[in-house]
Amino acid sequence: MLIRKHDAALDDAEWREFLKTHDFGELIAPGAGRDLPVVVPTHFLYDGDHTVLLHLTRDNPVWEAIAERPRAILSVFGAYAYIPGHWNQDEYGVPTSYYAAVQLACDVEPVDDPTALTAILERQLGHFQPEGKHAPVEPGDNRYGKLLPAIRGLRLHVTGVRAKFKFGGNRTAEHRRAISEKLAERGTPLDFEARANLERRLTRKES
Repeated sequence: MLIRKHDAALDDAEWREFLKTHDFGELIAPGAGRDLPVVVPTHFLYDGDHTVLLHLTRDNPVWEAIAERPRAILSVFGAYAYIPGHWNQDEYGVPTSYYAAVQLACDVEPVDDPTALTAILERQLGHFQPEGKHAPVEPGDNRYGKLLPAIRGLRLHVTGVRAKFKFGGNRTAEHRRAISEKLAERGTPLDFEARANLERRLTRKES
């Protein structure tokens, strides 16, 4: 991923905050000697520090790639918006894209122990289903327990981070404010998310 200086994360807090609200990404496992990596769209739980937790079915092809080489990238993106060329200038203006992207390079640790696996599931449920309304996840002769053999857990140990927040950082404050207003006028959900990132980074730059 190309990251120009003006698109780099302002600090670690910026990309960590992004991952708090963007908890779905693509797990990319290159394996060894493959023509193509295995790419798995998945929910995940990031602990805010150096660990990501998730689970997948046992028949997922990613396990073969992980067995060959226990390394992966978790790629997460959001707040993407197309910026028409005429927003930048006139009918000869050059269009661009705004977006946020975080890529976590990870060592991969499969989790098969039933107790450790249920701990991952409980933490994911606590995050994605905070209202509860589910039975305890525990090994044994219960409906959840009987499903555990069909899945495996993953503990990703983050070894490197690349983060990009491409929201016109190379343009003047006046230009960025004009783009912000255009995003508000167009008004899609992603436009509002992109605008929030643009405004936040503009405020940080001015302060």
